[in-house]
Amino acid sequence: MMQDKPRIAVPHIAVIGAGAWGIALACAASRSGARVTLWSRSPVPEGNRILPRLPGVVLPEGVSVTSSLPVQADLTLVAVPMQTLREMAPKLRGTSPLVACCKGLERDTGKLPLDILGEFHPDRPLAVLSGPNFAIEVAQGAPAAATIAATSLDQARSHVGLLSSPSFRLYASDDPTGVQIAGAAKNVIAIGAGIAMGAGYGENARAALITRAIVEIGRLSDALGGRAATIAGLSGVGDLILTCTGVGSRNYSLGYALGGGAKLADILAARNTVAEGVATAPALAESARRLAISMPITETVAAFLAGSLDLDEAHRQILHRPTTTE
Repeated sequence: MMQDKPRIAVPHIAVIGAGAWGIALACAASRSGARVTLWSRSPVPEGNRILPRLPGVVLPEGVSVTSSLPVQADLTLVAVPMQTLREMAPKLRGTSPLVACCKGLERDTGKLPLDILGEFHPDRPLAVLSGPNFAIEVAQGAPAAATIAATSLDQARSHVGLLSSPSFRLYASDDPTGVQIAGAAKNVIAIGAGIAMGAGYGENARAALITRAIVEIGRLSDALGGRAATIAGLSGVGDLILTCTGVGSRNYSLGYALGGGAKLADILAARNTVAEGVATAPALAESARRLAISMPITETVAAFLAGSLDLDEAHRQILHRPTTTE
């Protein structure tokens, strides 16, 4: 008598946060063959497959939407905005590994995403996902790549195995510090790149700004224990280039409007999306000062956003620095 073949368990992936990036990650996770639960802060009518933060995307059938936080899953992707992570962290019950999918530094403490998750979940495996990804393209299944980093390379590889699909290529890393620093800093630099382009400084200025920013990010990452190779990879240079040049970048477009003369308060009031670089800039600049790290572009962007420099003064502050070797 022929025996039934053993059933292969379908992994369950929870995605916390139904913003554009959370929706995109839910779509990507579903393509990997997983069963996906997407948590939305606001209740979603049953059967609704199109959510307001990414209106052009229909959720795959393998994604269920709930406003009740999942208690258990094989993997939990935390895709809430950086400045709300502390509020959400203690609510993430269960024992599944947590993967931070937000980028930035906490405004008041300067802490990275895994620092905050670690405060509330010291015994759970933690990792971070970051890379050059616009949410709409990932949601639509366009080719994309990213990095998953954990202190254990085996753990990172396990997460890569759960989430990878033909359209979403993931790489494992054991440098979560470098990945997080790069993800935080690139949003600040993107605002600076947008300001330069909005002010009419030209492509040469933007290319120089991006290149020198890589040096700044590397200095801070090195001081905190990150690796240079990480800054040269997907979560570093890759994400920096996309965010500083892509028209879909929220931070770049905000900077572009500022460079054209718009007021920060007016730009923010007109948006329903989050430009993480605005809150990250002062925290990043403070971290650099505390560690005695030279980050002139970051410091100038932070001062401009705070209103302590105007455009001409910011321009002079960057260009009139003493010459040095590269």
